[in-house]
Amino acid sequence: MLPVIFGLAGPEITDAERQLFRDIDPVGFILFRRSITDPGQVRALTDSLRSLTGRDDTPILVDQEGGRVQRLQPPHWMALPAQARIGALTDAPARRAAWLLGRLIALDVTGAGFNVACAPCLDLLRPETHQAIGDRAFAADADRVAELGGQVIAGLKAGGALPVIKHMPGHGRATSDSHFDLPVIDCNVDTLKHTDFRPFRRLARLSPFGMTGHLMYPAIDPDRPSTLSPTVIGEVMRMYCNFDGFLMSDDIDMKALDGTPAERALGALEAGCDAVLQCSGNFATMQAVADALPPISNQARARLSLALAELRRPEDFDPVAGLAELQGLVS
Repeated sequence: MLPVIFGLAGPEITDAERQLFRDIDPVGFILFRRSITDPGQVRALTDSLRSLTGRDDTPILVDQEGGRVQRLQPPHWMALPAQARIGALTDAPARRAAWLLGRLIALDVTGAGFNVACAPCLDLLRPETHQAIGDRAFAADADRVAELGGQVIAGLKAGGALPVIKHMPGHGRATSDSHFDLPVIDCNVDTLKHTDFRPFRRLARLSPFGMTGHLMYPAIDPDRPSTLSPTVIGEVMRMYCNFDGFLMSDDIDMKALDGTPAERALGALEAGCDAVLQCSGNFATMQAVADALPPISNQARARLSLALAELRRPEDFDPVAGLAELQGLVS
């Protein structure tokens, strides 16, 4: 097994992709809009991907947060509110709405054959937060973010899906978009511990998966961005935040990182990531990354096994009533 999670080029597996996946056995897959048309197509695709790996629990991921980040969209799937709309509610309604958000996301993703939803975002919503995060974040207060993020996690798990807390260890102070530039978060460590890092520290033991953000913290590592930094991953994410789950990088194709995709992938693994996301669907890039990577480490394999062991059958739930209740709360 190789420590990589690949995107696909389109809505069907190409012959070249099929051969590559059989040869290397990637940890899993992540699907984007280019690979999604309708429920029948997506379910057939996710079933086909699992048949290639021979693992019924192969992680197949999708970014499904609500708001503007929903790869599964109407009319075939539900339109769900962004996290910021839930964070704007008062306490009890916000907690209920956050749980319902997670439960309804789980309903859509599991019905399509996914078992991992890349949510919730635990980034803080600050005045300077770049719109790349924006309304994807719940609120400015770290404890409120942790409380509502915990409810989303509970809702996802109740629906048979596994969460991914992101973007570790906190993207809220970034004033640029890591898809295009490397955000520099010029803040002292004590302040970060009381703010940006706090939701991840509070929820680390509740989420089996985590995702790094491509961020520069000069006060912690002046030379390397977080995804490539053994210091940020080891001292902040693992030790301070107490996250011992399966840690994946954000997409290594994002322009925040220097070097070739293969160099970035190796750097992320050497820094402490358990696997890397390579999302472009570009086959030449996929092949180059696959050629460069070592087999998954024993520690990462153990973490993956423990993460997938948290999958469970969905609890009883009335989706029509649940969606109506959520819409009523945020209206």
